Amino acid sequence: MMVSPPAASLSRECVDPAPRVSVLMPVFCQAAFVRRAVESLLAQSFQAWELLIVDDGSPGEIAGLVAPYLADRRIQYERLTRNGGLGAALNYGLDRARAPLVAYLPADDVYYEEHLASLVLCLDRKPDAVLAYSGVRHHYNRAAECLAPGEPLQLVQVLHRRTDDRWTERYELVTDDLDRLFWDRLRGRGACVGTGRISCEWVDHPHQHHKLIRRGINRYREHYGVTDPIRFRSTTGLHIDEIDRYRRFRERPDTPPAAGGLTILLVGELAYNPERVLALEERGHRLYGLWMPEPEGLNTVGPLPFGHVRDLPRAHWREEIRRLKPDIIYALLNWQAVPFAHEVMRSAQGVPFVWHFKEGPFICLEKGTWGRLVDLHSRSDGCIYSSPEQCAWFATAIPAAADSVRTLVLDGDLPKRDWFDAPRSRRLSEIDGELHTVIPGRPIGLHVHLVAELAALGVHLHFYGESMHHDWAEWIPRAQAIAPNHLHLHAQVAQDGWVSEFSKYDAGWLHFFESENGGDLRRANWDDLNYPARLATFAAAGLPVLQRDNPGAIVATQALARDLDIGVFVTDMEETATHLRDEPAMERLRDNAWRQRDLFTFDHHADRLVDFFRDVIAGSGR
Repeated sequence: MMVSPPAASLSRECVDPAPRVSVLMPVFCQAAFVRRAVESLLAQSFQAWELLIVDDGSPGEIAGLVAPYLADRRIQYERLTRNGGLGAALNYGLDRARAPLVAYLPADDVYYEEHLASLVLCLDRKPDAVLAYSGVRHHYNRAAECLAPGEPLQLVQVLHRRTDDRWTERYELVTDDLDRLFWDRLRGRGACVGTGRISCEWVDHPHQHHKLIRRGINRYREHYGVTDPIRFRSTTGLHIDEIDRYRRFRERPDTPPAAGGLTILLVGELAYNPERVLALEERGHRLYGLWMPEPEGLNTVGPLPFGHVRDLPRAHWREEIRRLKPDIIYALLNWQAVPFAHEVMRSAQGVPFVWHFKEGPFICLEKGTWGRLVDLHSRSDGCIYSSPEQCAWFATAIPAAADSVRTLVLDGDLPKRDWFDAPRSRRLSEIDGELHTVIPGRPIGLHVHLVAELAALGVHLHFYGESMHHDWAEWIPRAQAIAPNHLHLHAQVAQDGWVSEFSKYDAGWLHFFESENGGDLRRANWDDLNYPARLATFAAAGLPVLQRDNPGAIVATQALARDLDIGVFVTDMEETATHLRDEPAMERLRDNAWRQRDLFTFDHHADRLVDFFRDVIAGSGR
């Protein structure tokens, strides 16, 4: 029944005698759920429990919502001063738990009436067991007697004996893998047994902890207000160690301001290779950030793990821009940043505004933001396009902008030069006499039958990136079944390993597609206009690029690779093998790629970009 006594103090001097079960309730920004969860505990048939509510620094109303329940001596509430992450909140609770058994009730989940009773009985009957688990209802109307499909045991399902083990905390690792965080430690101490009863609900909603992690490191960072670099490992395959990767940048002092240096406000998101902007800071320009809300995937936003960029608070950002008085606003980079960049442009308050667009305009058409994208290209003081072909496409779609807006062509997510400073490795083909090609990303256009054809010709395909393996989970076994010895899966390689790892291969695959534009720019799609991010990855290693030959079509990567003489253009797999076996020709391409790889660093273009900013500032008359 509903508890509604007068509000109690949030701290008590006396508690009931030691209970049999300590129930830990971690809560962060879940005010709408918490009362339902507490009520489900109060309704348990088993009543020998204590509840430790650990508020992990929520900015909202948790304290006021739980206050009425504190008249029940079994319930305690503790608020941490800042969010420390799930592991820290649970360890705080474990350190204060008094009972020999520990259960978990996340604030957004629900117990059914016999839940604790059935779990306690399960452990009483199995004295050698360390952990008991119930069945669980999930995704509103589905149920499982053990695990939800594809998921580990959830907190709400588990009761375990209290041990000295503790949860992995955020400073060690962020992951949605509860086995890695804690359950595996308990399994090392004894058996795990199931009740076979559906006695709780793992409530499905968009802001569940595991969903935030799977939406990407930057979505997690923003939701929990994380300001420090972290080690991050999603079960969907995104692995990144910000602590080690960015240490070299984070630990160096700020560059003193240069005479005449600019104050640059970055707006939106930085996508891939975000540390590239430090090339501007290293030239004595001051960098500030104002980031789009709710970033997804790899849409990098601040606080940036490499430092040297000061964030403006999103609250009252208009007033913050007036206070900062930047010389220029540099808004970027993809379709998801369009609404926020457009809002900032309309409120730029006389500050010159540059819009840099990397993604395909076709997504904005699909998502309903085309009008705002047109505004950005028409009303900005300067526009930057990722390829000449993209620039030309926009001139056909928004012709007025071509006459009134200053333009520059610069790929949007080029890496920083620092990652290129490493020696090449010996090629695998020099060791085993076979041909080895590589894909660090999606194997777009390499259908299963083409992988089989490559294998029959003695050409190996090395596929990198756990997140890509997750996304291509159906493609991989089919390809392995018909090319078992020629498809190789590898873990993701960070920027500091690009040169040593990818220089082992003979060539790297770009997106393998057949263009349908026939030389008509209005028929071009994003594959035709785009420079894929892997282009710079290959350049770092001095690797020739493989792509389908599209004579007579407008294809940005093909034009660039032909101009620099770094590409292998083919129409079928037999032609691919023939080209790769032409060692003199391949050696020429490798030499060209290695010699020109600086063109694929952001540092190489940083001065040109600053010159463009200065031209925009002068031309704006502001």
